[in-house]
Amino acid sequence: MPEIAEVARIVHYIRKHLVGKTLSKVIAADDANVYGKVGTSGAEFQKALAGKKIGGAGQQGKYFWFVMDKPPHPLMHFGMTGWLKIKSEDTYYYRKKEGEEEEEEEEEWPPRFWKFHLATKEEPQVEAAFVDSRRFARIRLLDCKADEIRSISPLKDNGPDPVVDKDLVTVDWLLDLCRRKKIPIKALLLDQANISGIGNWVGDEIMYHAKMHPEQYSNTLSEEQITQLHESIHYICGKAVDLLADSDRYPENWLFKHRWGKGKKDAPKSLPNGEKITFLTVGGRTSAVVPSVQKKTGPVAKEMSEAESGGEAQDKKPKSNGAKVGNKRKSKDEDQKDAVVDVETTGVNGVAKKTPPAKRQRKSKFKEELSEEDVPVADATVKGKKVKVEGRQEAMEPAGKEAKAGKAGKAKKIAAKASAIAPGGKRRSGRLSRG
Repeated sequence: MPEIAEVARIVHYIRKHLVGKTLSKVIAADDANVYGKVGTSGAEFQKALAGKKIGGAGQQGKYFWFVMDKPPHPLMHFGMTGWLKIKSEDTYYYRKKEGEEEEEEEEEWPPRFWKFHLATKEEPQVEAAFVDSRRFARIRLLDCKADEIRSISPLKDNGPDPVVDKDLVTVDWLLDLCRRKKIPIKALLLDQANISGIGNWVGDEIMYHAKMHPEQYSNTLSEEQITQLHESIHYICGKAVDLLADSDRYPENWLFKHRWGKGKKDAPKSLPNGEKITFLTVGGRTSAVVPSVQKKTGPVAKEMSEAESGGEAQDKKPKSNGAKVGNKRKSKDEDQKDAVVDVETTGVNGVAKKTPPAKRQRKSKFKEELSEEDVPVADATVKGKKVKVEGRQEAMEPAGKEAKAGKAGKAKKIAAKASAIAPGGKRRSGRLSRG
């Protein structure tokens, strides 16, 4: 994806070839993704620009725009594979390396995957085309004054550009941002709402030069680390923009020169000095990391989660028998009416614990629950019949005169049955009345 430097490159060529020129021809494809998802259409774009003069060009991070002689102004984002081609000059930032297969020179115009193409009125005529094979690019129209472009959405919702807004991206600003957020530091940099223009490779380069592990949480960084991070942001972004994203001119000690070996056979996966490059996922993106340089000095995601939970899950407190309704304790009669009885069982290492309250009892039957772990298989006599009790059992009392007995009588019968079940005559579980 084109990042801050690649977008700066195309803005450079717009200013060189198109600014100050009147558009004699504008043809736009009606792409429902590129135009439609941001509230416009190819036809509207074509009508808005035809016959107009391009008075300037601007950039904020990964966004760029034409400043027209009158509104609306087109605001563009390249997405994953978008680019602006100029027929008279090669604007592309990637050059084939020695030994790589060269593509045949493209003579067809407009080029494949075009979303709009235009031509200037003045001579020599300049032709340009916006292309995007995967259709993740976005082109919209901003109906506002030129000096208000950055004060409306989506630009106002994004953070400052570290090159254009260099005076805003200060150490104090970055310190406050890192303290307010609690996310991996690389994820913080990739979020355009925090700072504009930093993408995957720029983020990795910044992390490498700051000697910072991308998974470490931003709020755990020291002031010294944040100061170093600030210097790295300005150095990497500034240098890449100054060189117009010409990677052949990037310094040899940049990670960019050596990071592209993942998944490629026989490709180097280390720096020239032998330091190993590893890959991991941070903020949803594959990150290139040099472990010998980028060491963790604070907790990362998993460690932060464990620290917040106290290391081990704590047992939840059982509901109290004295449940409150409307901030008032239930009356004794209401407790009996609900017929909710806690069953006490033996927990781990003989520590007593309480199970959640039983459900409200029906008039015609009741249910007795025993712990599977605590109650062994035993014989019991219920109403003259010998039955086998194993694990959780239900002793159902038939409807009749006994079913009409009071709550206290039921509780006594339950206790008697539980005593009969427990081995050696020792009571292991039973119901307690609230009377």
